[in-house]
Amino acid sequence: MINNIVILGSTGSIGRQALEVVDKHPERFRVIALAARDEAAQLEEQVNRYRPAAVAVSDPAAYRELKERIAGKCQISAGLAGMIELSSLPEADTVVVAVSGAVGIRPTLAAIKARKRVALANKETLVAAGDIVMKMARQEQVDIIPVDSEHSAIYQCLQGEESFLQRIWLTASGGPFRDFSRQELEAVTVGMALKHPNWSMGPKITIDSASLMNKGLEVIEAHHLFAVDYDRIEVLVQRESVIHSMVELVDGSFLAHLGAADMRIPIQYALTWPRRLESPARGLDFAGLKSIHFSRVDDSLFPSLSLAYEAGRLGGTMPVVLNAANEIAVSSFLSNKIKFTDIPILVEKTMNRHNVVPEPGLDTIFAADTWARETCLSMVTLTGEK
Repeated sequence: MINNIVILGSTGSIGRQALEVVDKHPERFRVIALAARDEAAQLEEQVNRYRPAAVAVSDPAAYRELKERIAGKCQISAGLAGMIELSSLPEADTVVVAVSGAVGIRPTLAAIKARKRVALANKETLVAAGDIVMKMARQEQVDIIPVDSEHSAIYQCLQGEESFLQRIWLTASGGPFRDFSRQELEAVTVGMALKHPNWSMGPKITIDSASLMNKGLEVIEAHHLFAVDYDRIEVLVQRESVIHSMVELVDGSFLAHLGAADMRIPIQYALTWPRRLESPARGLDFAGLKSIHFSRVDDSLFPSLSLAYEAGRLGGTMPVVLNAANEIAVSSFLSNKIKFTDIPILVEKTMNRHNVVPEPGLDTIFAADTWARETCLSMVTLTGEK
């Protein structure tokens, strides 16, 4: 049976790897729609190769360029409305949400409302609007299959074991600075931070991995995906990135998901669940691995993780403020406007200025997102002048 797929964020790292999965099993998957932000040339190549029925592009200039490049080849739409339209296509079976930022929230909700399976690779959707998204998914009886390697690992370990769950153990590589001192962290450059020891990812998520904010956001995601209290979600450094996460069951048993550090494995699982297919990823060489190491996170050196736990426990609009402030801080670091160690400082200062709104609707969430970005941005210049 053919699985008709919509990929939102098709030119990004996850989107491109999703297409590699399609290439591995062309008899199983059909790409019917693609969406990107502003990569018109790359999107044109994908249109020529996969021949989707529709595409969408967010940037107005890229939309005009793409319209000229692929005139007559497929339907073209623009902006957020275009992504929402693609998410609701009647012929779609699965919608891969791999866009970056809060822009992923409304297309995800549109896919759920249209009762499509959602392969979710967008952290902000659950961090900012997890209560709303998961409530609608339950109401519409829609499967949300996580694409993050950690949440995919937990999802797989919990098959048939949900009622026995005691604790979730999220594993982290620790990033490139896991053995750094405070003094060494103060001297971190952008080039250093972009060199992840285990994974090949986009710039923003790579910086988040280095600061461990990425793991903090994953804690909030896990809370929503698996309906688990924050006190039952632990983070453990597993530097080889071989154990992608674990679950602890009430009888003392632990179930762990192991595999190569290759995102095509969780991407393919999200597209094929509950079945499995041969993967394009390489296998895991246990003899070559030799050892697996574990350690605790040093919160004093990586405060972003604690900030995420705090935001999650406060709930309401605080998680979206955490995420938005972090995006501004990371962007500022990538532009060499602030130091690496300034990232959590700016996030915390923004959180401290925010009055939490409990049980917010979408409009309130987006307003909090805008407020946090503006507030954090207003502090960047002062921070950079220290």
